[in-house]
Formats: sequence, structure tokens, C-alpha cells
Amino acid sequence: MSLSLNSRGAALMALAMAAFTCNDAIVKLLTFDLSIGQIMFMRGLLTTILVYAIARYAGALAPLRDMLHPMVLVRSAFEIASTVLFLMALNQMPLPNISAILQSLPLAVTLGAAVFLREPVGWRRWSAIVVGFIGVLIIVRPGPEGFTGAAFLAILSVFTTAGRDLVTRKIPSHIPSLSITVFTASTNSLVGLALIPVLGGWQPMDTMMTLQLATTAVFVFVGYQSIILSMRIGEISFVAPFRYVSLLWALAIGYLVFSDVPEPPVLLGAAIVIASGLYTFYRERKRRRQKVPVPQ
Repeated sequence: MSLSLNSRGAALMALAMAAFTCNDAIVKLLTFDLSIGQIMFMRGLLTTILVYAIARYAGALAPLRDMLHPMVLVRSAFEIASTVLFLMALNQMPLPNISAILQSLPLAVTLGAAVFLREPVGWRRWSAIVVGFIGVLIIVRPGPEGFTGAAFLAILSVFTTAGRDLVTRKIPSHIPSLSITVFTASTNSLVGLALIPVLGGWQPMDTMMTLQLATTAVFVFVGYQSIILSMRIGEISFVAPFRYVSLLWALAIGYLVFSDVPEPPVLLGAAIVIASGLYTFYRERKRRRQKVPVPQ
């Protein structure tokens, strides 16, 4: 794969992380007044309207039979599970803490690729995966005082998000990314609507809340579209490390908006996770270079 495609994929991944982190901050503010189901419904509805209009204008709407492709359906299921788990955790955890846990996502993707896609993973990368998840344990600090149900939900969201990213690679290339985004946003909205009575009912919204939800719709669109394009045009081993910029955004926003200052174990665990992830990417790129035949 050419360097230009990888560079574009990396830039798109960095953009997706910035968009998702800004979205997370606004959503966390909204959880003080609105239920998770209501947020999912309204954000998904506004995102669907926005993306549908763009896709229709661009002529990028796939026929329904393409959107019912098994890989698209599985991806949507993973996305819904990830959204619900993440929002439930976000409601209870500081933004930098949950972002630190999410830095283990590339390790989970590597683990999933090895277990489910039978991609070869040597002992060095297996060791890095183990060390990385030790870093996660340092972040959540299992025990009567450290570990919480919210941390468990955040860890589960890591694995469902990893499943989503792995399945994205299996979606046929003829299905437009915009159509996948429309389908993902609309299914999230419908699930959110179904969850409203279960998760606290409908709460009245003022103009500011509506504007905030509209802003999250824009961020979600940018994030969805950027990450789908990134995973489809770039090598996972090259683009995935750029997920780590989300922690920088989370640290800055957490401090400026919520006055959250991460405790030392959180920063130590995040550093271990990131170092382990970067090492796995280094080993993956080295393995790929060794596979390239030398010109005679």
C-alpha cells in the first residue's frame, strides 16, 4: 500500500479521534440532564438526516440489499453495543480516565485479528498485548476502592469497538462509506428510541441542549466517516497508532471543561498501554517489510 494512502488514513484517524473526543465531552455534559437513550435517539436522528442529505447529494446511497449485507449488519450491532456501553461508562467516569482505557483498543484489535481472523502474531506482540492489558488494570485498579462497574463497561466497549473495526475491513469496497454511516446512525437512533423508557424516560430539552445535540451530530458524522475511510484505505498497523491523539484531547478537555486531573496510576497505565500498542505496530510493520520480496 502506498505511503500516500497510509498518510491519508493516518490523518483521517487523527481527525476521527478529535471529533469523537469533542463529541464525548458534549455528551457527558448532556448526561447531567438527559437519559442515555434520549441522547442516542436525538443524536442519531440528527446525524442520519445530515448524512442522508450529503449522501443523496453525492449520489452515494447504496440500495437496501447492500445495506443488509451481513458484514454491515454485524458492524452495526457492534457499534450499537459499543455506544450503549461507552455512554453508560462516560456518565460515571472522568473523561481522561475512560479515554485512557480506550487506548487499549489497538491491542484489542490485534488480539481479535489473531484469534478470529487467524492473522499471525508472534510471541513479541503477544507479550505486548499482555503488558498492555496490565496497563489497563493499573488504570482501573481492581479492588474494593478502585475498580467500578463503569470501568468494566468501558473495557467491554473496547472489545465491541475492536469487533466493529475488524468487521469494517470485511465490508465490500463497492458499498459507499456514506451509506454505511447513514445505516449506522439510523440504527443507533432506533435503539436509543427503544431505550428511552428503560433508561429514564423523555426529558424536556431547551434551545441550548438542542444546539449541543446538533453539534454532536456533526462531530459524529465527521468521526464515523473519517474512521471508516481510514480503516478502508490505510493499513491497520500504520493508521491505528494515531488513535492515541484522543488521549491528548481528553486530557485537555477534561481539565478545561470538567476540572478533571488524572491520578498518577491513570497516567502510568495509559503510558504502558500506549507503549505496548506502539510496539505491536512496530512489530507488525517489520513483519510486513520482511514479507516484501527483494527485487532481483
